[in-house]
Order: sequence, then C-alpha cells, then structure tokens
Amino acid sequence: MKQNSLYRIFTIVWMAVGFFIRVMWFQKRHPGRMSPETTAKWEDLLRKIAAKYKRKALHLQGLLIKLGQFLSARADVVPQAFIEEMTDLVDQVPAVPWEEACAVLQSEWGAPYGSVLHKISERPVASASIGEVYHAYLHDGTEVAVKIQRPGIEKIIRADFRAIKIVCWLADKFTKIRNQADLPALYREMTYVIGDELNFKQELKNGEYFAARYENNPDLYIPKYHPAHCTRRVLVMEWMEGARVNDYNYLATHNIDRKDLAVKLFRAVAEQLFFEGKFHADPHPGNILIQPSGRIVLIDFGMVGTIKKDDAKHIQDLVEGLVLKDYGKVIDALERLRFLLPHADRHELERVIQLAVRFYDEEDLANVDHATVQHILEDIQSVIRKQPIQLPSDFIFLGRALSTFIGVLYGLDPQIELVEVGKPIVTEWMSKNGKNAEDSQAGSQASTTLKLVQKYALDIGRQLLKLPRQLSEALEEPRRRTEWEKTKQRNQFLHEVYASRKRYAFFTLLAGIAAAGLGYFFSDPYLLWGGGALAFLSAIWYRNSAVKHMRWIEDLR
Repeated sequence: MKQNSLYRIFTIVWMAVGFFIRVMWFQKRHPGRMSPETTAKWEDLLRKIAAKYKRKALHLQGLLIKLGQFLSARADVVPQAFIEEMTDLVDQVPAVPWEEACAVLQSEWGAPYGSVLHKISERPVASASIGEVYHAYLHDGTEVAVKIQRPGIEKIIRADFRAIKIVCWLADKFTKIRNQADLPALYREMTYVIGDELNFKQELKNGEYFAARYENNPDLYIPKYHPAHCTRRVLVMEWMEGARVNDYNYLATHNIDRKDLAVKLFRAVAEQLFFEGKFHADPHPGNILIQPSGRIVLIDFGMVGTIKKDDAKHIQDLVEGLVLKDYGKVIDALERLRFLLPHADRHELERVIQLAVRFYDEEDLANVDHATVQHILEDIQSVIRKQPIQLPSDFIFLGRALSTFIGVLYGLDPQIELVEVGKPIVTEWMSKNGKNAEDSQAGSQASTTLKLVQKYALDIGRQLLKLPRQLSEALEEPRRRTEWEKTKQRNQFLHEVYASRKRYAFFTLLAGIAAAGLGYFFSDPYLLWGGGALAFLSAIWYRNSAVKHMRWIEDLR
C-alpha cells in the first residue's frame, strides 16, 4: 500500500496540512513575546510534530527520510526539541528483505553474487532512504562495503516529489515559512539533487575525484572504490571502521577532543566550499565518520555541487572582507556573485552587515537578551526585504551544504568561533595572491611587500573616509528606528488581515468540498448542493482576497 502513488501523495499532504493548522493555531493563541511557560508549550508541540513526522517517515520512507536527515543536521537553526526526535531517524530506516536486495545485486551484475563476493552479510550495516550498505569480502580477502539501491525507490521518489510540490505550494500560500525560505527554489534543488543521487555511477566518479583531491591530507580520508564491480544501482568500496561525528559518547570513549575535532573538520572540509571545484553537498553527521585515531572519513558522494573559478575568487573576497571588516569589499563580492541587483542600496546593506558582525563580535550570544537579538534580526530582515536581493540557482546547493556543515560544527562545539578558525584560510588566500603578484613581477620580494603595505594603507584610508558618514548614520539611527517601527507595525497588521482572510476562505472552501463529497456519497441533495454553493462562494472569496493581498504587496515594492 505504501508504494501506491496516490496513497503516498494524500498521506504526505494531509500530514503537512495538519502540522500547518497546529502551528497557526498555537501562534494565534500565543501572539507576541513568549513567556517561559509558552516556550515550554511550544517545544512540547514541536516534539509531538517531530514524533509524528518520524513515525510517518519510517512507515513511508522515501523522500521523508531525506528531509528528516536534513533537519536533524540543522543544529544552528532548528529547535533542539525537534532535533532530539529526528537525530536517529536515519538509523531506524527499516531494512529491505535480503531476497529483494540480492535480486537487485544479481540483476545489476548479471550473475550470482558469489561470482564476485566470497561472502556478504544478509543484514545491512546501514539502511538509508536510497540504498543499504552490506559488509562483504572479495575472493582475495579484501574487506568491502557494498551499497545496493532499494528496489522500486525511483517510483517512490517520483510520487513523493509530487506530494512535496503540493506541500510547498500550501506553505508558500498559507504560512509564514515563505518569509524564511525560497520554497520554489528549495523544491527545484531537491529534484536536481535526488535525481543525481539515484545514479550510483555518478557517485563513483565523485568519490574518485575527492579521493585524488585529499590523497595527501593526513586529517581526512576518502574510501577507495572498486570500479569493475560498480553499476548504476550497486557500489563496491573500501570498508571503513568508525562512528558518526555526532556520536559524542564514542568521541569521549576514545579521548577525542570535540573542540579540536571541530577545528580539524572545518579546515579539512571548508576548502571545498571556498575554492573552485566540486564540494560535498550533503555533509550531514551520517556521512562524516570518526576513527579511533581521530581521523575523519568522508563518505557518500551522491550529492555533489560545483564552484566555478570566478565564483571561488568572489567567495574568497567575501570571506576576506568579513574577516578584515572591509564591508565595502563584502558588498562588491555579493554583487559579483549575483546576489545583488544593480540598483541595490549599498550603504544600507553595508550598515546591516556591519551591525551583524559587530553584534557577533561583541555580544555573548548565550546570555544576551532575546528581545535585543530579535530587534537586530528584524532590522536586518527589513533591509533585506526592501533590497533587490536574489538567490542565484547556482548557490542553492552551496547554501544547503554550508548550513548543514555549520550545524555539524556547532553540534561538536557550540562555542566555536568560525571567523577565528577561518583566518588561516584567509591568510593562505592572501599569501597566494601575494605570491602570484610576486611571480608576475619577476620574483621581486620588495615589490610584493610594497604592494601589501599599499593594500593595507588603502584599507585604512577607506575606513577613515567612511568615518564621517558612519558618525552621521549613528546620530540618525534613533529617528530612523522610530519611523521603521511604526511602518513595520502598520504593515504587519495589514499583512495579518489579508493572510487571515485567505486562510479562512481556504478552509471554508475545503469544508464546502468535504460537505459536497459527503452529500454525493450518501445521496443527500442538501449536503451536495449546500456544500457546492459554499465551495463556490469560498473560491470567489479566496480569489478576491488573494488579488487584494497581491496588489498591496506590489504597492509596498
């Protein structure tokens, strides 16, 4: 039954609608700042939602497992109450019966598995949403891991994508999630990523690329593959001992310092995300193993993205600008990376970036007043909403990888200073840039030193030139804050009015359709015609409310 497409679509959409209603009802009953008692109730609601999602994901499997996997790695933004329920979701995926997995294996090899393997475990050592991993031995005694794709997974994934598309549409129309995520872009990313992950031959190519890239890195290891035995639905690779990076008891047992491991992991993996070339786009805890010696093992290269040479240079400029607090350079890099359109207000964007960095540098985020945090975040969000900012499709993959990776780092060390840890990488970039300049000028060390001095002199000069404008902006800040608060409150009120009208119209429409359906089923003409009339009037109500809401949004722009 769970492989039936209509059943899967209905079940996933109905579950999501239930979650939306529970969250909206809670927010309606508890508006404004949350007290400790309200916060406890909110966390309890999240646990219940996460528990129900987890049960449904384990029953249906497929794409729901991948979504839970992603959420469990977002320690930087997802509430801890949700993560506690979702963390072990991937480890509890039910295994496929050995007979079915064996049939896939022998179909791909076109021969009995004994022609390749001396022996193989009939129970998987790891079971995930796309494939399962078995412990096996080749005839020469080599210990290997055999990854076999789940039977029928392609059909299941296609049905789940249809359901997720409907859920994204509902969330975009009726919830506040649309203010925090580009749901259409997220959906496009998922279809692109999962499509590649279903082809194990592509994963083989990716794994061999990273093995060559990290061949001389003592801190990070990539398992070797056996290409002769790899197909579209089967992978054979080197067997690796180790535990997941978030198995903190394992780390303590082997005396592995979590802070040191976080720094080592950052330095080993971050260069993928800032230099040109391919990067691991799914660095969640299950794909990062730690061996007893503390060595990091990176596995599962089904999801991989690419950074172009020019974009890598602009990303380096962006990070360098943040570390050196050269916010003009940050804005320049964002423009070249296509995040900003030409008519963006550079001064206003530079101000909020400076505000965010200064707050990060000076405040103890663990003890700061939540109202202050919310105040600053709202200021930043307000500026971003008004500015012509876009998310280029090339960077959806990269943004997801960064957020997942940062979540893993903060799980290891909640106090990690990413800016400080990143300074050696920036220093390497600067030294390389200096070396390139030196080589192009016939190896003149004096010329290189002079250029570096000039560069820092110009940096200091730019900061001094900015000082009068920054002082003026600081004096104007209270007045602008008052005006902004009034505008924000008025717009928030109007937005809630329009959104409430659409919600009520939508649920009335659903009630009319349900009544008409019951009338048809029980041959009750009153329910049939009454429900039909209610649905028709509700559809008109919803359309008029949506049009007015859209016109109001356009006027704001």
